[in-house]
Amino acid sequence: METHRNVLVIAYYFPPMGLSGVQRTLKFVKYLPQFGWQPTVLTVTPTGYYAQDYTLLEEIHPLHIDVERVGSLDPNWLFRKKGVVKMPSERMRKILTFFSDSLFIPDNKIGWKRQAVKAAEKLFEKKKFDIIFATAPPFTDFLIGAELAEKFRKPLVIDYRDVWHEYPYKYYPTPLHRWMNARLEKKVLHRASRIITTNRRVKELILIRYKFLEYNDVIIIPQGFDPGDFRSNAAAIQKSNKMRLTHAGVFYGDRSPIYFLQALKQVFSDAPYLKDRIEACFVGNFHESDMKLVRLMGLEGNVTVTGYLDHAHCVQYLQSSDVLWFMVNNDRQSPGKLYEYLGARKPVLACVPSRGFVRQTLQEARGTIIVEPTDAKGIASAILQFYEQYAQKKLPQPKADVIEKYNRIELTRELSKIFGFLTE
Repeated sequence: METHRNVLVIAYYFPPMGLSGVQRTLKFVKYLPQFGWQPTVLTVTPTGYYAQDYTLLEEIHPLHIDVERVGSLDPNWLFRKKGVVKMPSERMRKILTFFSDSLFIPDNKIGWKRQAVKAAEKLFEKKKFDIIFATAPPFTDFLIGAELAEKFRKPLVIDYRDVWHEYPYKYYPTPLHRWMNARLEKKVLHRASRIITTNRRVKELILIRYKFLEYNDVIIIPQGFDPGDFRSNAAAIQKSNKMRLTHAGVFYGDRSPIYFLQALKQVFSDAPYLKDRIEACFVGNFHESDMKLVRLMGLEGNVTVTGYLDHAHCVQYLQSSDVLWFMVNNDRQSPGKLYEYLGARKPVLACVPSRGFVRQTLQEARGTIIVEPTDAKGIASAILQFYEQYAQKKLPQPKADVIEKYNRIELTRELSKIFGFLTE
């Protein structure tokens, strides 16, 4: 009988929380047992959050994976009885970020650290963990992992889902705040046995800032897609005879649908007959301010907003769409949704910066049209080009061999090799 080695997974964000931030950790946990590693997850007690998806827990339920949940004194705790919390407007988000980043270092989940460390110490008494894996944000997870690694003398692997110090939506009210965050990050990096990032740009930023690290200390394991998610029947989602353009995810910070909506309006203005042949679908939480844009531009009849859907239904929408729309405004973030788009094997209308790993990924995958995020005229031209291909039943597909590079099963295999190297 095969003996599994034990890994403690520290992840504040974990199902039943929804949204894309939980997917990477969940899929690692799901597939690690296939490669000889038995995970135990240390996460927060169910609390107030923007989305809940209990179907995600069903993916790991048959695997009998232990999930230890610990309460936290953080802003989410205030909404624990409410469950799902309405996403704030962009103006309110900036205000909340200002106060949060002013008062809490490294983030407002620091109130979880003490309880989480205490619970992990009890877990160590019951189980012989061979390695500790901490994923962030929140970067409080890294602090917990570093403290436990120091106490129990175990290898620590940290996983940057987003960059810490250079995070585009991080606010530093004073140079002292910036210095304290950098000091904490440096301390964690000294403690870590291996550092994982989701993309090349984050790896570069870490190596430039912290000269004591060597190139091979930082390993890239990209975001990906779970092939098991795409075996469901897409016919469950009804589709009209219109070309469906779908965006899945949330808009925040400098991400906005405004230029896409302007482009759609321009397409219908130049070719009114296309109003009966093209539709846009937004899967996920949608701000009221963005709905006002839809109404202001007279697009109500061509835009569908589903609200938040559980992950299985979101994937069905991707499968039942003709073209998928993706946007990101910087070269540091690596939204997991892009790789699920590729997993759906659909053409992508990508609004991304002119340089960076995201554009390179899309160019390698092919089956895409790439324009600048704020180029409404270019987006309109891309929509028309895709419609011509759709009408001729010649929509392109991304390259299958490139897509397989982002298979989460194989990505988990790579993670297990890192664990094995550090423990053997």
